[in-house]
This record gives sequence, structure tokens and C-alpha cells, in this order.
Amino acid sequence: MSTIRNMRESDRPCVMAMMREFYASPAVFSNGSDTIFTADIDNCIGDNPYIEGYVIEDNGIQGYAMIAKSYSTEFGKTCIWIEDLYIRTDHRGRGLGKQLLTFIFNQYTDCIFRLEVEEENERAVRLYEASGVTVLPYMEMKK
Repeated sequence: MSTIRNMRESDRPCVMAMMREFYASPAVFSNGSDTIFTADIDNCIGDNPYIEGYVIEDNGIQGYAMIAKSYSTEFGKTCIWIEDLYIRTDHRGRGLGKQLLTFIFNQYTDCIFRLEVEEENERAVRLYEASGVTVLPYMEMKK
């Protein structure tokens, strides 16, 4: 079984490579940039109280996840946004995504969990649905 732990500085090269792969894929709407990826990792390994980064490993890093913390007035509780969840291509289909999701759900009890997924990413949609995540009929907006 793989181990999940907090992201650390020594993970930076591997996580950066995975972020480039993830954000260049059709699973993500935007392409991101090395500037954004660097800031994300800096904040995950730093003391920012609003973001956490995790890696899943077994003889090397197999994937990563980043979560952001907020509060939902709609649900009246802490909201954990699963911002990124990525498993390297050669490690998919082995239950690592489910293991990472279960870890996150167990880390943050009595919270609402939210995430975004591209409808075309059928494999991820199936994983999330099997883990109890349901679709919200919302249009999301940003500025």
C-alpha cells in the first residue's frame, strides 16, 4: 500500500513535472504556468493556513493532491476544495486516487468537500461518484 504524506521541498521537481502534465491535459480547463505552480508548491510547503499539499508514494511519488480551506455559508461548515488530484499515468487503475481521496476525507471530518472536474474526464467522474461526491447544479463564475 502506498503512503500519503505532506508535500515537502524535496518533492518540488516531481510535483512541478506532474502539475505541468496535469494542466496540459484535457482534464483541466486552464493551462496554468510555472509561476502559478511554483506559488502553489511554495504555499503548500510553507505556512499558508489555507492550502495543504500531499503526495502519495511507494518507491517514488505516484501522484499528488492540493486542498484549499474555506468556509461555506451555504452548508454552515468548513469547506475543503480539492483543487488538484493527479495520479501519474503509469500508476492509474491501481486505486491510488481512491486512497488519496479517502485520506483527505478522513483528515477533514465534518466538512463539506467540493471539487471541479471536466465532464469529459469520465475516469475521474467515476472515481468521485464512487467516493460519494455528487454533482451540484451550479454555474461557477470568476473574475
